Amino acid sequence: MILLEQEKALGIIFHRKGNLRKNYMRQSEPFFQVLAGYFYVKWKIILLYCFVIGFFFIVCFLYNVPIEPAQYAGIMSGILLGIVGIADFFRYYQKRRQLFWMREKIKNEIDGLPEPKETLEEQYQELLFILQEEKRRVISMMDERYSEMMHYYTLWVHQIKTPIAAMRLLLQVSQEEQKAEMEQELFKIEQYVEMVLGYLRASSNTTDFIFQSYDLAVLVKQAVKKYASVFIHSNIKLSMEEIHETVLTDEKWLIFVMEQILSNALKYTKTGGTIKIYMQPPQILVIEDSGIGIQAEDLPRVFEEGYTGYNGHMDKKSTGIGLYLCNTIMEKLGHRIWITSEVGEGTKVMLDLTRKENSLTRM
Repeated sequence: MILLEQEKALGIIFHRKGNLRKNYMRQSEPFFQVLAGYFYVKWKIILLYCFVIGFFFIVCFLYNVPIEPAQYAGIMSGILLGIVGIADFFRYYQKRRQLFWMREKIKNEIDGLPEPKETLEEQYQELLFILQEEKRRVISMMDERYSEMMHYYTLWVHQIKTPIAAMRLLLQVSQEEQKAEMEQELFKIEQYVEMVLGYLRASSNTTDFIFQSYDLAVLVKQAVKKYASVFIHSNIKLSMEEIHETVLTDEKWLIFVMEQILSNALKYTKTGGTIKIYMQPPQILVIEDSGIGIQAEDLPRVFEEGYTGYNGHMDKKSTGIGLYLCNTIMEKLGHRIWITSEVGEGTKVMLDLTRKENSLTRM
């Protein structure tokens, strides 16, 4: 702010604004488009002039009055009208260019609008100022509410970790037959907590991505290890091929995506089923399950926020957030995700981990 004030004092800021304005002027509308717009606005006046001149010629013809004076008057008035029209068009053209230059700036402020030349323009600008103030008020209110929501949910996530830790301590002294069931329920609680936190972070405008080259096999094993107890408890087989790939990604968020996909695969795969993890060229990680599958009409919408589909209606605990988060995160990471599935046959989730070089600039 201090630097900005110094620039204003020295007049530098005005020079920059002038250059910016010149750049926008070079990108202004085509001249003939502006000319057509001017004639569209003034066509009534031009038509009225033609009618008046035509009326004079008709009167002169009906009363046998020499037509030369009417011609002279028409030519002189046409010249006068042309001069006035050119001057008026020049003002219109300048205002049009100025408004064109304001297209981007007006999204943030409207102080630079052209000086109103008449009462109607002044009233329109007053309406714009009212709308701008209302917009600022609504944005401020929404930012405040969002900050409050973020604070509440973040506090909730951290608070709920305390009873989770206490439950883990209790599990160490619980009866063996009850311990497995309690561990599974506790694991579900942890999943829901992580999903809430992931949803809040993924929805935020700020990110904590750290892009590095990682051994994909190590990341996959981390995700699988978390669900080891679920595989055992549900009696579901894991078939994982050797993976020899190095990927440029964010470790935490890619593991989060893989965990969500494994969670869904385990949820919809029956006891005795199989989950396969393998690679396809060029750098596509496939997580395939032998579960109940997804109906064809649900496939195009599985990544929509809150959409649960037929399986979600059958599973009352489904939130429709998991795959939405996966898609959102994969886009931010510069990767892609898509799904193929057949009812009764299972589901394949493909994670394309190739990454364009320029995708880093979009983060």
